[in-house]
Amino acid sequence: MDTAKLELAAKRYREAEEALNAAGLDLQTEAVALLRDPDDPTGVHTTVAEVTGWTPEYVQQLQAVADAHEEPAP
Repeated sequence: MDTAKLELAAKRYREAEEALNAAGLDLQTEAVALLRDPDDPTGVHTTVAEVTGWTPEYVQQLQAVADAHEEPAP
């Protein structure tokens, strides 16, 4: 039995999954940075939702989680 093609497909799948996860984290990081930007105009939640395809509710949850993990100012 030749499993080389299966092994290659499994490797490619794992690599693609890792890349997708990394891209998702990058997207969340950039969205949070935009949400935290004090110079950005109001309506940024809507912009983030439109650009990412996320629901406004998810954007609000993302900001709430980020705010909860934000380091307090000294």
